[in-house]
Amino acid sequence: MNQKESSWRKKMHDIIYEADTPAGKLFDVILLFFILASIILVMLESVESYDVKYHSFFDAAEWVITILFSLEYVARIVSVRKPVKYITSFYGIVDLLSTVPKYISLFFGGAHALVVLRALRLLRVFRVLKLARYVGESENLLKAMKASKAKISVFLLFVLSIAVILGSLMYLIEIKQDSGFDSIPRAVYWAIVTLTTVGYGDIAPATPFGQFIASIIMIMGYAIIAIPTGIISAEYNKQKKVHVSTQACPHCMAIDHHDEAEFCYNCGEKLND
Repeated sequence: MNQKESSWRKKMHDIIYEADTPAGKLFDVILLFFILASIILVMLESVESYDVKYHSFFDAAEWVITILFSLEYVARIVSVRKPVKYITSFYGIVDLLSTVPKYISLFFGGAHALVVLRALRLLRVFRVLKLARYVGESENLLKAMKASKAKISVFLLFVLSIAVILGSLMYLIEIKQDSGFDSIPRAVYWAIVTLTTVGYGDIAPATPFGQFIASIIMIMGYAIIAIPTGIISAEYNKQKKVHVSTQACPHCMAIDHHDEAEFCYNCGEKLND
């Protein structure tokens, strides 16, 4: 690869994959605008009265956006040194899935509605608004949830046991009433719905004692909901927080590099300056 081609590809990579430069930010803002426009067009097209009046406009506009996204997808492949890495990455798959439905609609009617998959591409807003640090926070949250797995499992087993006990109790109390507690499984279902404070209302106790038990379960529900949050929050506070940039490795497409990183943590290659 000659120096001129390398410089050209580097500039394209910086514009398409980075949001730290004015050009890169502008590119992503324009991309988000077209994503939103495409989603709105598909939503409006699903309204019959609008589709009758503006069908031709909707179809033409969607084709224009689809072609632009197709060109963008090709540009993303061309601007990286290892295209397969991008194609098989999460964003690469999402970009492809959000582009092909309109082409598929040429052979199968109605498939164009699947372009709403483009909503997933709005994840790029994290890069545009320079909120990549929140991506790092999400990693910490996932780590906290994994670390809390054992405690959460024990907690859920405890809640399930409480639901079975209370459900069985309500079955014994309400069995002679026509209140919907006609079996223990249905009574357990009611206990779970009540503990989670959902309260569908399809089953309700009819006896005073049953209503008293139901009141206790409702109050317990608020305390039970708060416990998992406390467990995960405690683990989350233990996680080491790191600041990451929008830098994407041009070699392996790895993201979430430290702000001061000069080399990729995944493949060891030098990052773009």
